[in-house]
Amino acid sequence: MVKQKEDFYNYIAQTSPYPLALSLKSAEGSYFISTEDEAYLDFTSGIAVNNLGHGLPEIREAIIQQANRHLHTMVFGEFIETPQIAYAKQLCSCLPDALNSLYYCTSGSEAVEASMKLAKRATGRTEIVSFKGAYHGSTHGALSIMGSERYKTAYRPLLPDTKQLEYNSVEQLELITDKTAGVIVEPVQAASGVTPATQQWLTALRKRCNLVGAKLIFDEVQTGFGRTGRLFAFEHYNEVPDMLVLAKSMGGGMPIGGLVANRKLMKLFSHQPILGHINTFGGNAVACAAAKAHLTYLQKNNHIIKKAEQKAYTITEALKNHAQVEQITYKGLLMAVHFSSGEKALSFIRSALKEKVVLIGFLLNEKAVRLAPPLNISEDDLHYGIEQILKALDSI
Repeated sequence: MVKQKEDFYNYIAQTSPYPLALSLKSAEGSYFISTEDEAYLDFTSGIAVNNLGHGLPEIREAIIQQANRHLHTMVFGEFIETPQIAYAKQLCSCLPDALNSLYYCTSGSEAVEASMKLAKRATGRTEIVSFKGAYHGSTHGALSIMGSERYKTAYRPLLPDTKQLEYNSVEQLELITDKTAGVIVEPVQAASGVTPATQQWLTALRKRCNLVGAKLIFDEVQTGFGRTGRLFAFEHYNEVPDMLVLAKSMGGGMPIGGLVANRKLMKLFSHQPILGHINTFGGNAVACAAAKAHLTYLQKNNHIIKKAEQKAYTITEALKNHAQVEQITYKGLLMAVHFSSGEKALSFIRSALKEKVVLIGFLLNEKAVRLAPPLNISEDDLHYGIEQILKALDSI
């Protein structure tokens, strides 16, 4: 076991000086099982990837069945493959009529990159607008529209013609002009520490984009597939984007992402030039099969999504009056516990791990800690998690 830990630090690239370094043997339901056979309750869902927990039988079986047929065959868009078609049709049937074409990617960052290219191609403009506190990925283009300078400075120069506005500021929407190709926004900002858009602002944003002819892009990489108490967070607001970016929980644990738009808009990738946006592994057959099983389960068990808000309320009521807690913000089971300092937040994460609950922080808010258990966490596991979290809070 000591050798494995040494190999972890020697051969796995580290992006943090303090990884959790929990040595895993398996994962089941809402739990990680360590190599020492200790059970850790997962209150991260793999940062919103495992919305249905670990090892859901329906997803496992779909993966096995498709793996027995074929894995990768040809780059996306060349062969007619049943898993790709079946999932795209199923996903689009869950969305407003205008969102009827899916471009497959392998990650959220890649889907964001595709959305920026499509906005520029559709409008003939170059400016991309995003918002302070936003996180859209770490590739060069996505990094350019991140709403935090801290993570950008070391990698400049980045994309030109990008602009960050204040989130939830109606007044600043005037800075979206006829030079703007696209506006990308999270209906609920995640990395800032869970900041929901106001109805007034998101409605005004949609109207402003319509007025100036800019494409409105909703990034639902972290909020999609039931996390906020609706299948997609934009359903809370009754506003429809021109493009929808998805990933993370889309594949039920398998790597897959997607950009959804109107098929007329999407066809711009097919000419002048042809192959206007391409990738190798987008639409991977096994990932598509897993994604279909994941979405099918959510459709058949919609009560899981509907209960997200109640479960969040249960957590909030139990924790909000603790002396260490400054506030709790949430939309469904995307939650943030806020502390008076980054040191306390980090101490809370470490204390929770000792109590066998896995938590993680937010990239753009060091004073907050993420709570995002699987949507289908049992009531017993939910209350056990709350008890252990309270013990962790008491010890910091």
